[in-house]
Amino acid sequence: MPDPFTPTTQQPTSRGTHVACIMDGNGRWAKRRGLPRTAGHTAGEETLAEIVRAAAHRNIAYLTVFGFSTENWVRPPSEVRHILGLHRRLFGRIDELNANNVRVNWIGRPFDEPGARTPGPVQKAIRDAINDTKHNTGMVLTVAFDYGSRIEIARAAQRAQTKRPTKEINADTIAAELYAPELPPVDVLVRTSGETRISNFLLWQAASARVYFTDCSWPDFGATQLDEALALLTATR
Repeated sequence: MPDPFTPTTQQPTSRGTHVACIMDGNGRWAKRRGLPRTAGHTAGEETLAEIVRAAAHRNIAYLTVFGFSTENWVRPPSEVRHILGLHRRLFGRIDELNANNVRVNWIGRPFDEPGARTPGPVQKAIRDAINDTKHNTGMVLTVAFDYGSRIEIARAAQRAQTKRPTKEINADTIAAELYAPELPPVDVLVRTSGETRISNFLLWQAASARVYFTDCSWPDFGATQLDEALALLTATR
């Protein structure tokens, strides 16, 4: 039986829209309310669940979210533990994901490669979510966890050269070795909380994306802001 964790390379017949989100501002959202940073992350996880539902209902084909970066491990241990627990809960929303016909995907440093830091319980939650939603045919939700785009691109170039030592390495051969080569280019990249950076997220995949910056913190991000981001596509066609 094939490993359910292995990403599929099957291409959709119609690519559809790919939205990517940098979910920023959870800690500042909590601070403004006199709450601990962990409360902001909890609120942000609930917002993500709402955005997954909203995106699925808008027939968005791909939603990719920046869950946890390779740089986030330097945060206070208590905050990291809380975020890890929230990700286990996120990947555990199987009934809700299946009800919305959402298929789960993941990108990040492979668990068995040097430098990978995803804890065993989170690995299991990721594997289970991928397996338990693999038959869904709707939106693909990709969570970037222990992810950094520079590491991804460098790894892809190294793998491409190893596999084709006598051939030219070009954009196509590198793209084929990305964490999830089946993911299409990003159409709209969302960054919340007033920051105007893309913070080492999907640098390769978002090369031609429209970018939606908003002062709205991630816990306050909703369907209205999602529609504003999607409007960038119709405004430029």
